Amino acid sequence: MKVILYTQEGCGLCRDAEAMLRRMQKKNRFELEFVDIEADSSAHALYWARIPVITLDGEEVASAPLDERRLAAALSA
Repeated sequence: MKVILYTQEGCGLCRDAEAMLRRMQKKNRFELEFVDIEADSSAHALYWARIPVITLDGEEVASAPLDERRLAAALSA
């Protein structure tokens, strides 16, 4: 399972999302990748107003504001 966190430098919500995902990695096995939307123009166009955005195996499962229970359910499915 591959989880991507779309983020950008200086984003406090993104740091919170990373911490949440790191905690969830202890219960669910998944690969965590980070994409800085400032370095990826297509990601920037899609997500700039909604970061952090989290995808699971290519499907968007969460964006700001993050719901930890909903995200945990998606990762457990």
